[in-house]
Amino acid sequence: MSDFVIHERLARDTHLLGRSQLCEVRLMNDCTWPWVLLVPSVPGIREIYELSPVQQQRLLLESSRLGEGMMALFGGDKLNLAALGNMVPQLHLHHIVRFQDDPAWPGPVWGVQPPVPYGPEALAAVRDTLAPLVASLAD
Repeated sequence: MSDFVIHERLARDTHLLGRSQLCEVRLMNDCTWPWVLLVPSVPGIREIYELSPVQQQRLLLESSRLGEGMMALFGGDKLNLAALGNMVPQLHLHHIVRFQDDPAWPGPVWGVQPPVPYGPEALAAVRDTLAPLVASLAD
């Protein structure tokens, strides 16, 4: 999608993991939780209903595959999905693996603590862990 530009805050707060058929797949730069975003590569979209029906179906498929894969990789107790858009209006879906012993359980992750950025080694390790899953989203 040639006119697509990632929102500056998403670019600043995340690491690009790859691209699926519809989305950029981005890792939130907070190693507290396994946290991946899908950002549809469609210019000017703020809401899911603004996507075409085919794009909506593709987003649901990619989100489902990503969530299932993240739970298998990280063994969480719950997968949180969110599309808030209050701070960043560009459509993006958060996929956050939650654990009963995480710092925010059972509440939401937002505002509980400052983000804990990935160090170089941890970032490389999580990229390697997620690479096959991200690649599968392009199928």
